[in-house]
Amino acid sequence: MVSEDLLIVGDGAHCADLRYAVGAALSRPAVYLRVKGRGYALLDEADLAAASSISAHCRVRTLKRVLGRGNGQPTKALAAALRRLLRAQQVRRVVVPADFPLALARELRQHKLRVRPGRVETLFPERAIKSPGEVAMIRAAVVMAEVGLAEGLQMLKNAQITPRGRLVYRGTPLTAERLRAIMQVAVFQAGGHPEQVTVALGLTGDQPGPEAHGPLPAHRPIVLALAPRSHKTGYHAELARTVVRGRARECVRADHAALVQAHVQALRLLQDGVATEEVHARLVHLLNPGTPAGAGKWKPGSSRHVLVDGHGVGLARREAPWLPGEAGLTLQTGQVLSVVCAITRPRFGAVCLGDLILVTRHGARNLTQFEKVLEV
Repeated sequence: MVSEDLLIVGDGAHCADLRYAVGAALSRPAVYLRVKGRGYALLDEADLAAASSISAHCRVRTLKRVLGRGNGQPTKALAAALRRLLRAQQVRRVVVPADFPLALARELRQHKLRVRPGRVETLFPERAIKSPGEVAMIRAAVVMAEVGLAEGLQMLKNAQITPRGRLVYRGTPLTAERLRAIMQVAVFQAGGHPEQVTVALGLTGDQPGPEAHGPLPAHRPIVLALAPRSHKTGYHAELARTVVRGRARECVRADHAALVQAHVQALRLLQDGVATEEVHARLVHLLNPGTPAGAGKWKPGSSRHVLVDGHGVGLARREAPWLPGEAGLTLQTGQVLSVVCAITRPRFGAVCLGDLILVTRHGARNLTQFEKVLEV
Protein backbone atom coordinates (compact mmCIF):
# COMPACT_ATOMS: atom_id res chain seq x y z
CA MET A 1 0.00 0.00 0.00
CA VAL A 2 1.36 3.43 -1.01
CA SER A 3 1.60 5.91 1.87
CA GLU A 4 -0.52 9.04 1.57
CA ASP A 5 1.24 12.32 0.86
CA LEU A 6 1.21 14.41 4.04
CA LEU A 7 1.57 18.09 4.86
CA ILE A 8 1.98 19.36 8.43
CA VAL A 9 2.40 23.02 9.35
CA GLY A 10 2.62 23.79 13.04
CA ASP A 11 4.38 24.98 16.15
CA GLY A 12 7.41 22.76 16.59
CA ALA A 13 7.17 22.99 20.38
CA HIS A 14 3.57 21.76 20.63
CA CYS A 15 2.51 19.95 17.43
CA ALA A 16 2.88 16.28 18.34
CA ASP A 17 2.57 14.96 14.78
CA LEU A 18 5.23 17.40 13.56
CA ARG A 19 7.71 16.40 16.26
CA TYR A 20 7.03 12.73 15.64
CA ALA A 21 7.51 13.13 11.88
CA VAL A 22 10.88 14.89 12.09
CA GLY A 23 12.09 12.86 15.07
CA ALA A 24 13.48 15.82 17.03
CA ALA A 25 12.42 18.58 19.40
CA LEU A 26 11.89 21.91 17.65
CA SER A 27 11.52 25.39 19.10
CA ARG A 28 9.98 27.29 16.16
CA PRO A 29 7.17 26.81 13.61
CA ALA A 30 8.10 24.34 10.88
CA VAL A 31 6.73 22.47 7.87
CA TYR A 32 6.85 18.75 7.18
CA LEU A 33 6.10 17.13 3.83
CA ARG A 34 5.92 13.44 3.05
CA VAL A 35 5.84 12.98 -0.70
CA LYS A 36 5.94 9.52 -2.28
CA GLY A 37 7.28 8.10 0.97
CA ARG A 38 10.08 10.65 1.33
CA GLY A 39 10.09 13.24 4.12
CA TYR A 40 11.08 16.89 3.85
CA ALA A 41 11.50 19.27 6.82
CA LEU A 42 11.42 23.04 6.32
CA LEU A 43 12.93 24.50 9.48
CA ASP A 44 13.62 27.87 11.02
CA GLU A 45 17.30 28.72 11.18
CA ALA A 46 17.17 28.46 14.97
CA ASP A 47 16.38 24.75 14.64
CA LEU A 48 19.07 23.87 12.10
CA ALA A 49 21.22 22.52 14.92
CA ALA A 50 18.71 19.69 15.17
CA ALA A 51 19.15 18.88 11.47
CA SER A 52 21.90 16.35 12.11
CA SER A 53 19.62 14.28 14.34
CA ILE A 54 16.73 14.25 11.87
CA SER A 55 18.66 13.68 8.66
CA ALA A 56 17.82 9.97 8.87
CA HIS A 57 14.09 10.82 8.86
CA CYS A 58 13.90 13.47 6.15
CA ARG A 59 15.70 16.01 4.02
CA VAL A 60 16.19 19.36 5.71
CA ARG A 61 15.77 22.78 4.12
CA THR A 62 15.76 26.30 5.54
CA LEU A 63 12.24 27.67 5.73
CA LYS A 64 13.40 31.24 5.10
CA ARG A 65 15.17 30.25 1.90
CA VAL A 66 12.16 28.34 0.61
CA LEU A 67 9.79 31.22 1.34
CA GLY A 68 11.92 33.95 -0.20
CA ARG A 69 10.93 37.54 0.51
CA GLY A 70 7.18 36.87 0.63
CA ASN A 71 6.23 40.59 0.22
CA GLY A 72 5.04 40.73 3.84
CA GLN A 73 2.40 38.04 3.32
CA PRO A 74 3.80 34.83 4.92
CA THR A 75 0.69 32.70 4.28
CA LYS A 76 0.67 33.49 0.56
CA ALA A 77 4.43 33.00 0.36
CA LEU A 78 4.24 29.61 2.08
CA ALA A 79 1.38 28.49 -0.17
CA ALA A 80 3.33 29.47 -3.28
CA ALA A 81 6.45 27.67 -2.01
CA LEU A 82 4.49 24.51 -1.23
CA ARG A 83 2.88 24.65 -4.67
CA ARG A 84 6.32 24.70 -6.29
CA LEU A 85 7.59 21.81 -4.15
CA LEU A 86 4.51 19.65 -4.67
CA ARG A 87 4.15 20.24 -8.39
CA ALA A 88 7.83 19.42 -8.86
CA GLN A 89 6.93 15.98 -7.47
CA GLN A 90 3.70 15.87 -9.53
CA VAL A 91 1.59 15.89 -6.38
CA ARG A 92 -1.81 17.64 -6.41
CA ARG A 93 -3.40 16.24 -3.25
CA VAL A 94 -2.17 16.07 0.35
CA VAL A 95 -3.57 14.89 3.68
CA VAL A 96 -3.33 17.37 6.56
CA PRO A 97 -4.07 17.30 10.32
CA ALA A 98 -7.52 18.30 11.56
CA ASP A 99 -6.10 21.54 13.03
CA PHE A 100 -4.41 22.62 9.78
CA PRO A 101 -4.46 26.45 9.32
CA LEU A 102 -7.63 27.44 7.46
CA ALA A 103 -6.10 30.45 5.69
CA LEU A 104 -3.26 28.32 4.32
CA ALA A 105 -5.71 25.64 3.16
CA ARG A 106 -7.64 28.28 1.22
CA GLU A 107 -4.48 29.56 -0.44
CA LEU A 108 -3.43 26.04 -1.43
CA ARG A 109 -6.84 25.37 -2.97
CA GLN A 110 -6.51 28.55 -5.01
CA HIS A 111 -3.30 27.00 -6.38
CA LYS A 112 -5.38 23.95 -7.44
CA LEU A 113 -3.96 21.77 -4.67
CA ARG A 114 -6.44 19.49 -2.91
CA VAL A 115 -6.22 19.49 0.90
CA ARG A 116 -7.99 16.71 2.80
CA PRO A 117 -8.10 16.33 6.61
CA GLY A 118 -6.91 13.01 8.01
CA ARG A 119 -9.57 10.47 8.90
CA VAL A 120 -8.34 9.95 12.47
CA GLU A 121 -7.15 12.16 15.30
CA THR A 122 -3.46 11.81 14.44
CA LEU A 123 -1.73 11.31 11.11
CA PHE A 124 0.49 8.73 12.80
CA PRO A 125 -1.62 6.17 14.72
CA GLU A 126 1.61 4.26 15.40
CA ARG A 127 2.44 6.97 17.95
CA ALA A 128 0.32 5.01 20.45
CA ILE A 129 3.02 2.30 20.63
CA LYS A 130 6.09 3.64 22.38
CA SER A 131 9.62 2.39 21.70
CA PRO A 132 11.99 1.70 24.62
CA GLY A 133 13.65 5.04 23.86
CA GLU A 134 10.30 6.86 24.04
CA VAL A 135 9.44 5.11 27.31
CA ALA A 136 12.74 6.34 28.75
CA MET A 137 11.92 9.91 27.71
CA ILE A 138 8.45 9.67 29.26
CA ARG A 139 9.98 8.30 32.46
CA ALA A 140 12.36 11.29 32.51
CA ALA A 141 9.30 13.58 32.30
CA VAL A 142 7.71 11.63 35.17
CA VAL A 143 10.77 12.42 37.29
CA MET A 144 10.19 16.13 36.60
CA ALA A 145 6.63 15.77 37.89
CA GLU A 146 7.88 13.89 40.94
CA VAL A 147 10.41 16.63 41.69
CA GLY A 148 7.68 19.25 41.58
CA LEU A 149 5.37 17.18 43.76
CA ALA A 150 8.11 16.55 46.32
CA GLU A 151 8.68 20.30 46.69
CA GLY A 152 4.97 20.88 47.19
CA LEU A 153 4.68 18.14 49.80
CA GLN A 154 7.69 19.47 51.68
CA MET A 155 6.05 22.89 51.90
CA LEU A 156 2.84 21.29 53.21
CA LYS A 157 4.75 19.25 55.77
CA ASN A 158 6.51 22.36 57.07
CA ALA A 159 3.29 24.38 57.29
CA GLN A 160 1.82 25.06 60.72
CA ILE A 161 -1.86 24.51 61.54
CA THR A 162 -3.67 27.46 63.12
CA PRO A 163 -6.43 27.04 65.73
CA ARG A 164 -8.93 27.98 63.01
CA GLY A 165 -7.75 25.15 60.77
CA ARG A 166 -5.70 27.16 58.30
CA LEU A 167 -2.15 26.51 57.11
CA VAL A 168 0.66 28.97 57.77
CA TYR A 169 4.11 28.73 56.19
CA ARG A 170 6.96 30.84 57.58
CA GLY A 171 4.62 33.26 59.28
CA THR A 172 2.21 33.90 56.40
CA PRO A 173 -0.86 31.99 55.17
CA LEU A 174 -0.07 29.13 52.81
CA THR A 175 -2.15 29.85 49.74
CA ALA A 176 -2.93 27.65 46.77
CA GLU A 177 -1.13 30.15 44.54
CA ARG A 178 2.03 29.93 46.65
CA LEU A 179 1.99 26.13 46.68
CA ARG A 180 1.36 26.00 42.94
CA ALA A 181 4.23 28.39 42.23
CA ILE A 182 6.78 26.38 44.22
CA MET A 183 5.88 23.23 42.25
CA GLN A 184 6.04 25.08 38.92
CA VAL A 185 9.51 26.43 39.69
CA ALA A 186 10.72 22.97 40.71
CA VAL A 187 9.50 21.50 37.40
CA PHE A 188 11.27 24.27 35.46
CA GLN A 189 14.50 23.63 37.35
CA ALA A 190 14.23 19.91 36.59
CA GLY A 191 14.13 20.65 32.85
CA GLY A 192 10.39 20.63 32.22
CA HIS A 193 7.66 23.00 31.20
CA PRO A 194 4.75 22.80 33.71
CA GLU A 195 1.89 22.75 31.21
CA GLN A 196 -0.51 22.24 34.10
CA VAL A 197 0.09 22.31 37.84
CA THR A 198 -3.13 22.04 39.82
CA VAL A 199 -3.90 22.62 43.47
CA ALA A 200 -7.55 21.73 43.99
CA LEU A 201 -10.04 20.81 46.67
CA GLY A 202 -12.42 18.94 44.38
CA LEU A 203 -13.07 17.67 40.85
CA THR A 204 -14.75 19.14 37.80
CA GLY A 205 -15.76 16.57 35.22
CA ASP A 206 -12.82 14.19 34.78
CA GLN A 207 -10.11 16.62 35.94
CA PRO A 208 -8.89 17.94 39.30
CA GLY A 209 -10.49 21.33 39.86
CA PRO A 210 -11.67 23.95 40.08
CA GLU A 211 -8.36 25.52 41.00
CA ALA A 212 -8.17 26.40 44.68
CA HIS A 213 -7.47 30.03 45.55
CA GLY A 214 -6.40 31.74 48.74
CA PRO A 215 -5.42 30.14 52.07
CA LEU A 216 -5.45 26.35 52.16
CA PRO A 217 -7.32 24.44 54.87
CA ALA A 218 -5.90 21.86 57.24
CA HIS A 219 -7.50 18.44 57.80
CA ARG A 220 -9.03 18.48 54.32
CA PRO A 221 -7.89 16.62 51.17
CA ILE A 222 -5.86 18.69 48.72
CA VAL A 223 -5.42 17.35 45.19
CA LEU A 224 -1.99 18.01 43.63
CA ALA A 225 -1.79 17.22 39.91
CA LEU A 226 1.18 17.93 37.61
CA ALA A 227 1.48 17.58 33.84
CA PRO A 228 4.99 18.61 32.67
CA ARG A 229 6.51 18.49 29.20
CA SER A 230 10.24 17.93 28.79
CA HIS A 231 11.99 20.90 27.19
CA LYS A 232 14.58 18.57 25.68
CA THR A 233 12.40 15.82 24.19
CA GLY A 234 8.85 17.17 24.07
CA TYR A 235 7.43 14.11 25.86
CA HIS A 236 4.80 14.54 28.57
CA ALA A 237 3.96 13.00 31.91
CA GLU A 238 1.06 13.17 34.36
CA LEU A 239 0.95 12.59 38.10
CA ALA A 240 -1.76 13.15 40.73
CA ARG A 241 -1.75 12.69 44.49
CA THR A 242 -4.05 13.71 47.34
CA VAL A 243 -2.69 14.81 50.72
CA VAL A 244 -4.10 16.08 53.99
CA ARG A 245 -2.02 18.35 56.21
CA GLY A 246 -3.22 17.26 59.61
CA ARG A 247 -5.71 14.51 60.29
CA ALA A 248 -8.04 13.15 57.63
CA ARG A 249 -11.61 12.08 58.28
CA GLU A 250 -12.32 8.37 58.34
CA CYS A 251 -14.31 8.46 55.11
CA VAL A 252 -11.42 10.22 53.35
CA ARG A 253 -8.99 7.59 54.62
CA ALA A 254 -11.29 4.84 53.39
CA ASP A 255 -11.61 6.46 49.97
CA HIS A 256 -7.83 6.88 49.69
CA ALA A 257 -7.24 3.23 50.61
CA ALA A 258 -9.80 2.17 47.99
CA LEU A 259 -8.00 4.21 45.32
CA VAL A 260 -4.65 2.67 46.24
CA GLN A 261 -6.18 -0.78 45.78
CA ALA A 262 -7.71 0.30 42.47
CA HIS A 263 -4.27 1.23 41.17
CA VAL A 264 -2.91 -2.13 42.29
CA GLN A 265 -5.75 -3.77 40.38
CA ALA A 266 -5.07 -1.56 37.33
CA LEU A 267 -1.55 -2.97 37.14
CA ARG A 268 -3.08 -6.44 36.91
CA LEU A 269 -5.73 -5.49 34.35
CA LEU A 270 -3.65 -3.45 31.91
CA GLN A 271 -2.32 -6.25 29.74
CA ASP A 272 -1.78 -6.81 26.05
CA GLY A 273 -5.04 -7.88 24.37
CA VAL A 274 -7.40 -6.81 27.18
CA ALA A 275 -10.34 -4.64 26.10
CA THR A 276 -10.23 -1.05 27.35
CA GLU A 277 -13.96 -1.21 28.16
CA GLU A 278 -13.34 -4.21 30.42
CA VAL A 279 -10.54 -2.45 32.32
CA HIS A 280 -12.68 0.62 32.91
CA ALA A 281 -15.77 -1.35 33.97
CA ARG A 282 -13.85 -3.51 36.44
CA LEU A 283 -12.13 -0.52 38.06
CA VAL A 284 -15.45 1.31 38.42
CA HIS A 285 -17.02 -1.79 39.93
CA LEU A 286 -14.13 -2.15 42.36
CA LEU A 287 -14.59 1.40 43.62
CA ASN A 288 -18.37 1.31 43.57
CA PRO A 289 -19.67 -2.29 43.78
CA GLY A 290 -23.02 -2.76 42.11
CA THR A 291 -22.46 0.12 39.70
CA PRO A 292 -23.00 -0.93 36.05
CA ALA A 293 -20.38 -0.37 33.38
CA GLY A 294 -20.32 3.16 32.07
CA ALA A 295 -20.94 4.64 35.50
CA GLY A 296 -18.94 7.53 36.77
CA LYS A 297 -21.25 10.41 35.87
CA TRP A 298 -22.55 12.64 38.60
CA LYS A 299 -26.04 11.83 39.77
CA PRO A 300 -28.13 14.58 41.41
CA GLY A 301 -28.45 13.93 45.12
CA SER A 302 -25.61 11.41 45.17
CA SER A 303 -23.33 11.58 48.21
CA ARG A 304 -20.40 9.80 46.52
CA HIS A 305 -19.11 10.08 42.98
CA VAL A 306 -16.61 7.64 41.46
CA LEU A 307 -14.41 8.52 38.50
CA VAL A 308 -12.09 6.31 36.42
CA ASP A 309 -10.36 8.02 33.53
CA GLY A 310 -7.47 6.93 31.35
CA HIS A 311 -5.67 8.09 28.23
CA GLY A 312 -2.39 7.69 26.42
CA VAL A 313 0.54 10.02 27.08
CA GLY A 314 3.47 10.77 24.81
CA LEU A 315 4.28 13.70 22.53
CA ALA A 316 0.75 14.86 23.30
CA ARG A 317 -0.52 15.14 26.82
CA ARG A 318 -3.73 13.32 25.89
CA GLU A 319 -3.69 10.81 23.03
CA ALA A 320 -4.83 7.28 22.16
CA PRO A 321 -5.64 4.86 23.69
CA TRP A 322 -8.54 5.88 25.91
CA LEU A 323 -10.24 4.36 28.95
CA PRO A 324 -12.96 3.57 28.20
CA GLY A 325 -12.22 3.41 24.51
CA GLU A 326 -14.29 2.42 21.52
CA ALA A 327 -16.05 -0.93 21.60
CA GLY A 328 -13.65 -3.74 20.76
CA LEU A 329 -10.50 -1.67 21.30
CA THR A 330 -7.78 -3.63 23.08
CA LEU A 331 -4.55 -2.64 24.78
CA GLN A 332 -1.20 -3.29 23.10
CA THR A 333 2.34 -3.74 24.32
CA GLY A 334 4.19 -0.44 24.37
CA GLN A 335 1.23 1.79 25.19
CA VAL A 336 1.65 4.25 28.07
CA LEU A 337 -1.51 5.33 29.87
CA SER A 338 -2.31 7.86 32.54
CA VAL A 339 -4.80 6.15 34.86
CA VAL A 340 -6.69 8.47 37.21
CA CYS A 341 -9.11 7.21 39.85
CA ALA A 342 -11.04 9.58 42.09
CA ILE A 343 -13.84 9.67 44.65
CA THR A 344 -15.70 12.87 45.44
CA ARG A 345 -17.93 13.56 48.43
CA PRO A 346 -19.70 16.96 48.32
CA ARG A 347 -19.16 17.68 52.02
CA PHE A 348 -15.60 16.36 52.36
CA GLY A 349 -13.90 17.09 49.03
CA ALA A 350 -12.16 14.85 46.54
CA VAL A 351 -9.52 12.14 46.75
CA CYS A 352 -7.62 11.53 43.51
CA LEU A 353 -4.66 9.36 42.46
CA GLY A 354 -3.02 9.23 39.04
CA ASP A 355 -0.08 7.18 37.71
CA LEU A 356 1.54 6.50 34.34
CA ILE A 357 1.44 2.81 33.45
CA LEU A 358 3.27 0.98 30.66
CA VAL A 359 1.66 -2.06 29.02
CA THR A 360 4.24 -4.83 28.48
CA ARG A 361 4.16 -8.38 27.15
CA HIS A 362 4.21 -9.70 30.70
CA GLY A 363 1.68 -7.33 32.28
CA ALA A 364 2.02 -3.70 33.29
CA ARG A 365 4.76 -1.56 34.82
CA ASN A 366 4.18 1.57 36.84
CA LEU A 367 6.43 4.37 35.56
CA THR A 368 5.50 6.48 38.60
CA GLN A 369 7.57 5.74 41.68
CA PHE A 370 6.17 8.44 43.96
CA GLU A 371 4.59 7.15 47.17
CA LYS A 372 0.88 7.36 47.91
CA VAL A 373 0.71 8.86 51.41
CA LEU A 374 -2.44 10.63 52.55
CA GLU A 375 -1.57 12.44 55.77
CA VAL A 376 1.53 14.66 56.02
